[in-house]
Amino acid sequence: MRRVNLHVRTALLGSVVLTASACQTAQRPATLLPPGSAPSLSSSASPQAKTQTAQPPVTEIQVNPQPPSSDAPASAAKNNHSSDAVADLIARAEKEYQTGLANYHAGKIEDARQNFDNALNALLDSNLDVRSDDRLQAEFDRIVQGVNNLYPGGTAAGAEAPGDQPPDGQQEAQRDAQQKSEPAPIDETNGLTPTPDAGTMAKAQAEIKHTRSDLPLMMTDQVAGYISYFSGRGRGVFERAYARSGRYHDMIAATLKSEGLPQDLIYLAQAESGFHPLAVSRAGARGIWQFMASRARGYGLYHNMYVDDRQDPEKSTRAAARHLRDLYAQFGDWYLAMAAYNSGPGTVQAAVKRTGYADFWELYRRNVLPKETRNYVPIILAVTIMTKNPSQYGLTDVAMDHPAAYDTVALDSPVDLRLVAECVNSTPGELQDLNPSLLRMTTPRTGKFELHLPAGTKDQYETAMAAVPPDMRLWWRYHTVQSGETLATLARSYRVTARSISEANHLDSPALDTDAQLIIPIAAGKHPPSDTATYAKRITRYKVHRGDTVETVADNVGVSPLMIRRWNGLRGSSLAGRKVLALHLPVSPSAHPEVASTRTGKKGAGTKPAPANGKKSQAQSDDSSQVATVRHTVKNGESFYSIATAYKTTVAALKRDNNIGVLHPGMILIVQHPQ
Repeated sequence: MRRVNLHVRTALLGSVVLTASACQTAQRPATLLPPGSAPSLSSSASPQAKTQTAQPPVTEIQVNPQPPSSDAPASAAKNNHSSDAVADLIARAEKEYQTGLANYHAGKIEDARQNFDNALNALLDSNLDVRSDDRLQAEFDRIVQGVNNLYPGGTAAGAEAPGDQPPDGQQEAQRDAQQKSEPAPIDETNGLTPTPDAGTMAKAQAEIKHTRSDLPLMMTDQVAGYISYFSGRGRGVFERAYARSGRYHDMIAATLKSEGLPQDLIYLAQAESGFHPLAVSRAGARGIWQFMASRARGYGLYHNMYVDDRQDPEKSTRAAARHLRDLYAQFGDWYLAMAAYNSGPGTVQAAVKRTGYADFWELYRRNVLPKETRNYVPIILAVTIMTKNPSQYGLTDVAMDHPAAYDTVALDSPVDLRLVAECVNSTPGELQDLNPSLLRMTTPRTGKFELHLPAGTKDQYETAMAAVPPDMRLWWRYHTVQSGETLATLARSYRVTARSISEANHLDSPALDTDAQLIIPIAAGKHPPSDTATYAKRITRYKVHRGDTVETVADNVGVSPLMIRRWNGLRGSSLAGRKVLALHLPVSPSAHPEVASTRTGKKGAGTKPAPANGKKSQAQSDDSSQVATVRHTVKNGESFYSIATAYKTTVAALKRDNNIGVLHPGMILIVQHPQ
């Protein structure tokens, strides 16, 4: 499916201006509709459509004596669009685009994303072809360029929108922690129009007679051409997809069956993505079934900066089955349904209405579909024929992948995959492979998530994780002690104190046993440089005080000295001559609800918490100085500096009064400040 959404890249423009090439006529009689009586087709399939029978009926519709001329160029029909229709479409797209710009600059990032989606899809999903009018093409190009200017480098699905992006100094490190995508095979194959050799054509024609399929199979020059391609130059692409099919075949077949669909629709996924959940097309379609974001939302697949449901094999297969079922209900023909899956139902609907032919091969011959859509159905048929005849095409020796067995744990708080890997003696890479919908090295910060673990490790995970507080599961680590390591060396490596490691693990002596697993209680935002912290987009301006150094400021605000140097172009520790520093405060796990109370006390006096019953002590009652004391619960992204500034006190006073040096979300501070 190739609808364009916010993830448009400049490279996409070349694929939008499609050039159609003449191909040989298919070997199937056309199914015709009288002009003006084409089936009533909605522009988008409803997710609530009822299940249809898997096998389409064979129906011949009588021909109206005046069908469009078969050699009439596609542009002749396109140029009949009224200028009013074009102007209205441009106005509608422009209104969405301008609304998107306003929302973007107002900080409403998700609203802007949807507006840009709507603007581009208004152009692409209409009955008007963008190629057919210079004004439409210019409007499309202008919107694409405008979006690319706002999102330099593109925002391929799963990458952050502008409001989610880390500051420059952290982007490279975050990229290392993000999931690596794969190019979608369909991008390469449907850009070709291979021709068959005589031997392949004869062989394929003989095999199709004995090939059993619950989809109608046709042998045309185009299908034979792709069989030739996959047997030769494209052999590697085909074999990799064939091998990976073993991992997902049973799950997909069961899902298709439960939705009442032909089992051989599985080959659509083989052609689209090669069964790779991380496949991403040049247009931004993702996952095994190559959903665009806008279409995915209509079938319950959502994505944010942490999770993309399109990459979840089970969820996306269910969504694809329902979408294909709805497309068949709309068109009554599996070839047209597959074409609509590729280019959108509006494109196929427009071609049927324009010509009066509800037949894929006639639409192919008349060159009224985009080139990639014209090639799409022959690719799927070629893949189907070859896969169902493995011995004839030398596939019997291909080592097939096997389904991955896994345990599942339900999470309601975020966890870092590196910590999980340490708990179950696995690797982050293995966990990402089991959880392809995760875009980062962490589970979502909010909401629930079902995490897949290596089979047989659920109990091990739950036992190990019980020792880590839920609000620290993004930060703390387990470490397996190596020969020669000591508390001191571990403390230096993880930038924590030896005492904190000892206390977290209830150690009676400083001696460490080799291969022992230790909890490392890393403070929020204090991971070593190889780890990834998440920082707020908003800049906090820190006023430099006498005696400040990079290290003291870093300690105060809970970030590393390295990041402060990167953000401010500093080299050493000195802040001489600096009046203000630009900082991005760390975003930490969710804090507990704030609990606050106030009392008065002598300025500078000790700061004991107010009694739990809320009553004042005698010392409090007799105190007459106007100093307020509150109990402040540390929240996401807060630092000593931000809290001290809010209460008009000092960092030194906060540390002194609470006898602490590091903040954690949920921690309750006693804060004295003047009223």
